[in-house]
Amino acid sequence: MSTVRRSVGGATRSGRPTQADRGPAAPPAPPPRPTLDPGGRRGQTDGMTRASVLSVNVDDVHRFSKPPVERVTLLAGLGVEGDAHLGRTVQHRSRVARDPSQPNLRQVHLMHAELFAELADHGYDVGPGDLGENVTTHGVDLLGLPVGTVVTLGQEARVEITGLRNPCLQIDRFESGLLKAVVGRDEAGELVRKAGVMGVVLAGGEVRPGDAVGVDLPVEPWSALQPV
Repeated sequence: MSTVRRSVGGATRSGRPTQADRGPAAPPAPPPRPTLDPGGRRGQTDGMTRASVLSVNVDDVHRFSKPPVERVTLLAGLGVEGDAHLGRTVQHRSRVARDPSQPNLRQVHLMHAELFAELADHGYDVGPGDLGENVTTHGVDLLGLPVGTVVTLGQEARVEITGLRNPCLQIDRFESGLLKAVVGRDEAGELVRKAGVMGVVLAGGEVRPGDAVGVDLPVEPWSALQPV
């Protein structure tokens, strides 16, 4: 099993008008986010960019966006303390409607900040927490990680990646046309979902912007992420 350990200072987005349906006003956020450069495959970096937490975001109500906060606490087997999706069984309303007894494989939502720069090139203004993620990372290709990868956040928190977030129509309600920008097709015509990954908390701990992100790959053969 290989391990990657990187760190860099992090920051969050600021200056975006707050709308009522995007959650309550956030506590004072860390400094503005830095210029983003694409990270490498499976947590590897380009020698300049190092993997880190850019922002942490939480909301105790089921709303699309989550406001950035100074820190979050991950709880083993449950998720993010104080978040609407905390629980051992499914908490996302669509999943609850199908079968409320299912295990919660979506305790933590992680998003790669490199997506924001890509979306900006298409005219969309999207930043940390806007798409509902709990942890915004920089310098790790989350979408390229295999099922079962363990991501370490800060000193103690460990999250096992379970699958992809499946983008839904709520994204278009946030910004018209955004759904097509986060769902595309690769050269082989396969569907590509870019809206981050989901995981379960193996070990709890506090996570803050600027914390290091570590990646522990599972034993091969690897399985590509699928929507959960």
